[in-house]
Amino acid sequence: MKPDVVIARFGELTLKGRNRSRFEKRVLAQLQSLLANVPQLRFVPEFGRIYVELHGASAEPVAAALDKVFGLYSYSPAFVASLELEAIQEKAAAMFAALPQRPRTFKVAVRRANRAFPIDSQRMNELLGGYVLDHTPGLAVDVKSPETVLHVELRETRALLYTDVVEGTGGYPYGVSGKAMLMLSGGIDSPVAGWLAMRRGLEVEAVHFHSFPFTSERAKEKVADLARVLAQYSGGLKLHMVPFTELQTKVHEAYSGNLLVTVLRRAMLRITERLAEREKALAVVTGESLGQVASQTLPGLNASRRAVQLPILQPLIMTDKRDIIRMAQQIGTYPISILPYEDCCTLFVPPSPSTNPNMRVVEAIEHRMPWLPELIEQAAAGTETMTVTAQRQTDELAHLF
Repeated sequence: MKPDVVIARFGELTLKGRNRSRFEKRVLAQLQSLLANVPQLRFVPEFGRIYVELHGASAEPVAAALDKVFGLYSYSPAFVASLELEAIQEKAAAMFAALPQRPRTFKVAVRRANRAFPIDSQRMNELLGGYVLDHTPGLAVDVKSPETVLHVELRETRALLYTDVVEGTGGYPYGVSGKAMLMLSGGIDSPVAGWLAMRRGLEVEAVHFHSFPFTSERAKEKVADLARVLAQYSGGLKLHMVPFTELQTKVHEAYSGNLLVTVLRRAMLRITERLAEREKALAVVTGESLGQVASQTLPGLNASRRAVQLPILQPLIMTDKRDIIRMAQQIGTYPISILPYEDCCTLFVPPSPSTNPNMRVVEAIEHRMPWLPELIEQAAAGTETMTVTAQRQTDELAHLF
């Protein structure tokens, strides 16, 4: 028994204020793009929701697309009946007969949005519940903790019946909060930080620093694969590949003490800021978690962020590693992140990186590198940019400079 429609709900946050219409249009456009290969679908927006009418299509690709759309709080595959008691009763009984695993208990929850319907909600609960009981052997009513709830919405022109309410991704529609640059390494944390930023409505462009030939081509491909996972939630993602070899090598030759990581991190942020200015982004997103490594102590974070003027957004800053891993597994980046391909952050790490960098000392070290600003500009200018989609074969590499 195939559903007739999927009900997608926006939830409370996107319905407030003057942004509601803009948010809903953004979600609708993304959903239509994700399901463009299913031509028989019809999308019907309504206040606070979108109806995806299936017209014989499977609900599975619709559900898969809805799981990738930010701004939706729940969805339900639903069955349609005419606004007649007998039709609604028959549809309800057929639904229970078609369930893959028949529940032992249930209740009915009727919502009478159409006030012209002649039977009130409480009476409909009784009439539908009694009919389903009569036609479903072994079933009992439990209004407090039922295994299954039969939801029935009496709308203007039809009745909608469903038993499943699937939690959506939540957040805000992608791109409604502006644009930021995501510093994307090959590790576990930064892809999760990027996903959380996207979930809050940020359009992100990823920035990755590579040190070829010290790091392999496969390490770059690993990062592209991470970007492809994130692109499932946005429809496409720009990935900026920054050549970091010359700068990293020259800085290490000039200074190899315990503040090396801080100096290199500040250089990375400055390069990212240059790219943000070019791409008209207003913030930088990073994957730091407070205290997780030496450079992520409060003094270390303070020394790094003072290198740039743009806000630095750190979605994971108070998050435990186990929770970060759980989120990485949930969004699908974890199996890629743990592949054993190194990135530039693993190179030239001093034996005991400083956990309490002194800003005056850091600035004095940089002052003894008069060539550093020029190398920063060269790295930004030599950056290669690719547009990444969920399908690898559609990626297009563009040399911007």
